Amino acid sequence: MLKELTIQNFAIIQDLRLEFKAGLTTFTGETGAGKSIMLDALEVLTGGRTDSTMIRSGADTAYLEAVFQIPESNRAEIQLILDEEGLNEEGQDDLIFSREMRKEGRNVARVNGHSVAISILRDLGSYLVDIHGQSEHLSLLKVKEHIHLLDRYCSNEELLADYKHSYREWTHIARELQELRKAETDAARQQDLLHYQIQEIEAAALKEGEDEELQAELNRLANAEKLATLCQKATTLLESSDAEAAGAIEQMGEVGQALARIAEIDQSVAELASQSETVLALIDDISRGLQDYIDTVEYNPKRLEQVENRISLINSLKRKYGASITDIMKFAENAKQQLDRITHAEERIAELEADEKELLAVLAQKALLLSHNRQTFAQQLGDKIEQELADLRMAGAQFKADIQHIPDKNGLPLPDGEKVHFDDSGIDKVEFLIAPNPGEGLKPLVKIASGGETSRLMLALKNVLAKADTIPTLIFDEIDQGIGGRIGAIVGEKLWQLGRAHQVLCVTHLPQLAAYGVQHYHVRKLVLDGRTITQVDDMLGDARVHELAAMFGGDSEANRTAASQALASAAERIAQF
Repeated sequence: MLKELTIQNFAIIQDLRLEFKAGLTTFTGETGAGKSIMLDALEVLTGGRTDSTMIRSGADTAYLEAVFQIPESNRAEIQLILDEEGLNEEGQDDLIFSREMRKEGRNVARVNGHSVAISILRDLGSYLVDIHGQSEHLSLLKVKEHIHLLDRYCSNEELLADYKHSYREWTHIARELQELRKAETDAARQQDLLHYQIQEIEAAALKEGEDEELQAELNRLANAEKLATLCQKATTLLESSDAEAAGAIEQMGEVGQALARIAEIDQSVAELASQSETVLALIDDISRGLQDYIDTVEYNPKRLEQVENRISLINSLKRKYGASITDIMKFAENAKQQLDRITHAEERIAELEADEKELLAVLAQKALLLSHNRQTFAQQLGDKIEQELADLRMAGAQFKADIQHIPDKNGLPLPDGEKVHFDDSGIDKVEFLIAPNPGEGLKPLVKIASGGETSRLMLALKNVLAKADTIPTLIFDEIDQGIGGRIGAIVGEKLWQLGRAHQVLCVTHLPQLAAYGVQHYHVRKLVLDGRTITQVDDMLGDARVHELAAMFGGDSEANRTAASQALASAAERIAQF
């Protein structure tokens, strides 16, 4: 559930921090006071779009923050996203979403203080908040969601998981079959190409690291004359045969002898004498190593040409098959596997076709079980929603969860021989239909007419599907649109009931509805120092009576009496549950 909301310099809100309780929270106030702005802030925090006009005039940045308690119903799904994004923290029970919007520069989104992509806010937010605004597409009006809502209502989790397991097996088989059949159509051309590629790579007889060794040898061969000159110079300096200019080895030997004689007289020099012996041995090793290296340096034009040709061949193969010898050899191995599949394609296709036929039969059985369960509960769902609509003064309205099978010549074969479209949800296409008024006939829910009917239908659906809907916080922006005061109390009671299983935030203009709020915030505009700001007050005691009286038409004695009666009536109805 939503625990806290902080808004700074967003639209006309300068600085606001609200704490929320479980159950139904209502927001009241004059039009334009900023009630919907708070809901807009929550939409932005859960991945909604932003623009610079949302930043309060005169400010450079706007800051939004929301603290959510992780719901047990969606903890596993949320935890998976947190793990994938490296946002998981030991024993965490809350998620802190924040967004900083800047007039210049990019916006910053964070989860628990870590910068994230906006899509992560959106993915996590889908498990935390369901916002039902005045104009955007409501979640229940998305046809593709209807089948999932029906499945949750039917408790189809185990049946669906079993079906999806078989469906994934089928997709693997179908994908391999598609690849083999495609390869089979141009098998001869593909075989020739693969044969050529394999033979070209194998003929090169490549070895790991060979290119690096060849490059080093090429450097030596190309610079043989220079290397020989340098080697000769180094050798002369180490072992000079000139009587007048002793070499380094001879000179170091003399140094060692002198130090040894000094050490015989003064033992404090013994360590230096020992070190000189070590240096002499090291110089001697260098001299022998240099002699060995000189033996490898030769000017060999023929070998130089061979190395250059070999490097050219390897580079040619790299351009065709990979950036390294390892990549080239992997390419050859993959080519052999492809060639083997093509060579034995007929046998493998026959084997896979037999497996596919068997698996499709299993899928058909599981899909029909799912479909039967949906059909069974669909009628029950329709009856319950029609009862809810009757309570909301839409007596005679009809509702149906319509389940259809779409014929498809390439679809899933059913036992009766019919072939129908299927996907990872089964063979059913589910769409909610509604007939708001008797005699009108059922129509797709997305095409129902008035805003009032939309609001009441949404409330009826949410009440019936409350147990199926795992999203903890539901937000309704003026759900009472088009609803008169006569049924405001009924709507309030329904929202309060919905608040027993969810946290519900509702913007309303109906005092009868607002009276059912466990928490009641009043939103108003003030002008301070020539600037308009939004202030939000928690309505308690007499303050709440005065606010409800104003909503009835004015803060008069008669309206205060009506407000007190609305609060008493709501408390009496609540006490009956």
